[in-house]
Amino acid sequence: MKRKLMFGLIGAIAVFGFPMSAFAADGEVTTQVLEIGLNSLFVFLAAMLVFFMQAGFALLEAGTVRMKNAGHVAGKTVLTLGLTVITWWAFGFGFAFGDGNSFLGTTGFLFGGDGAIGSFSVFSEVGVSLNLMFLFQMAFAAVSLAIACGGMAERAKLSVYIIFGLVFTIVIYPIVAHWVWGGGWLGNLGMQDYAGSTVVHLTGATAALAAIILLKPRLGKYNKEGKPNSIPGHNQVLTVLGVIILWIGWFGFNPGSALTPLGDGFFGYVLMTTNLAAAAGGVAALLISWMVLGKSDIPSMLNGVLAALVAITGSCAFVDAWASIVIGAIAGVLTFFTARWFERMGLDDPICAFSVHGIAGVWGAISTGLFATPELVEKTGVGKAGLLYGGGFEQLGVQVLGVIGTFAFVFVISFLVLGGMKYLMGLRVTEEEEMMGLDISEHGTYGYPEQMSLLNSNAKNHTL
Repeated sequence: MKRKLMFGLIGAIAVFGFPMSAFAADGEVTTQVLEIGLNSLFVFLAAMLVFFMQAGFALLEAGTVRMKNAGHVAGKTVLTLGLTVITWWAFGFGFAFGDGNSFLGTTGFLFGGDGAIGSFSVFSEVGVSLNLMFLFQMAFAAVSLAIACGGMAERAKLSVYIIFGLVFTIVIYPIVAHWVWGGGWLGNLGMQDYAGSTVVHLTGATAALAAIILLKPRLGKYNKEGKPNSIPGHNQVLTVLGVIILWIGWFGFNPGSALTPLGDGFFGYVLMTTNLAAAAGGVAALLISWMVLGKSDIPSMLNGVLAALVAITGSCAFVDAWASIVIGAIAGVLTFFTARWFERMGLDDPICAFSVHGIAGVWGAISTGLFATPELVEKTGVGKAGLLYGGGFEQLGVQVLGVIGTFAFVFVISFLVLGGMKYLMGLRVTEEEEMMGLDISEHGTYGYPEQMSLLNSNAKNHTL
């Protein structure tokens, strides 16, 4: 009885997720329909996990900034998510995955649902509804934009998020996605990027770097000698919760990219390598912080987890379990040192967007050129074995080319767009607005109204 109910549920999912042509002529639920139903449910759940990562970003970023900016930072996450949904429907999905040339897609704009499958030949044999692929890939685009906007925290105007967010999700991210996943030139060369170390994370982080350079550091970040001052976030508990949510969300990001739970259950292997890397990154970052600073640093550990997840995102389906631990641990150590180096170089990156998502994204892309095994390459059907498995430098060269091409394209376009915006309208709030906090200056109310009112009252009394 329970088995019949399960098959009935799967069949019902298939009815709503797919055209009626998937059914046999007599209306019976076939094996094909059941497979489609399982795949549909699997991708839907994966998409929801990736979608829910926005909650992780909101908590992580809000906890990392000061109390006077927390409401603004959390609220802009919903704003950028809304922008992504609309622009992905109108243009982004078509530019990224529509049929076109090796540079960009030229069909499928104003996405019309499953009936538009003729414009998306790259998805013709995935065994999942085009509607679900639209949703799944839209969630990826939203993550990349969240990363890009993270570098602007505590000093950018709200209008900057809107205008640049539109450019990013219509032009920048979709073109890179097309290059690798949509039938573009990097995909044709065999670039290995299973779930987006380069496409999602390096793209978002590179845009963030351009914004960081143009916005300049926050007030009080550097003293008169140019040495950085610490500006700790207001709530470390929120950042921990944000990282845990993102860690769980990554189980949709990476394993979900298998697009099916059937066959030999390959998604489970991807989940394992993802989880191992994350754990290794967090532990390695905590230990290296302890060695260097003399105290174990919690924010460094959290960044290590995220950096490891970023690095394994591209390589999770190509490397052995032991290699995933190595990849994650190196990512955790890299983000610890690079975050401090960037800070000393005068780059004020409040949430370490470029070191966590950019540097780790580069390492994740390069790692497959080193550790990709012949067996997993054959299973995925993408690229060739890595250097350490007798593949020579060919795959490594493709990975390096993909990193350089992506960074150059995204940085130049982002810098030009943001530079033009800086000249025409300004990117940054006034000093007075930055001092009072973006919660009150941009929105007229604090995210923590009672606490901030008390702090302001105490400050006035102390002045008197």
